[in-house]
Amino acid sequence: MNNALTRCPICQNELTITRLHCEACETSLEGRFMGGPFAHMTREQLDFIMTFIRCEGKLNRVEVELGLSYPTLRNRLHDIIRVLGYEPGKEETPDLAEDRRRQVLEDLDTGKLTADAAMRILRGEPV
Repeated sequence: MNNALTRCPICQNELTITRLHCEACETSLEGRFMGGPFAHMTREQLDFIMTFIRCEGKLNRVEVELGLSYPTLRNRLHDIIRVLGYEPGKEETPDLAEDRRRQVLEDLDTGKLTADAAMRILRGEPV
């Protein structure tokens, strides 16, 4: 069985999945279906993800298996992260005012806050 195409071979526009079929019971569904977050990835990106998972996310093992340099692997991983709609290296923590951050660190230093509580505040989590 072949993987579904995501781009039109003629004009390169995005293809829409409109029919699903079960070979076991001959049921067919028609409509407009999403391909999922990995549908827009190239075969090379999907192969990288499979290798990455097989190597338990350890880039040094992926490096050996694929015979690629660490910077090349990081670039490929960053490309995949962008395809999924994220920006690599961007912290997902909320902006904390500088004076509030400084106060939290001072409270940690003086023992008014535990390390766990300070980390929660800095991450924007409830304490």
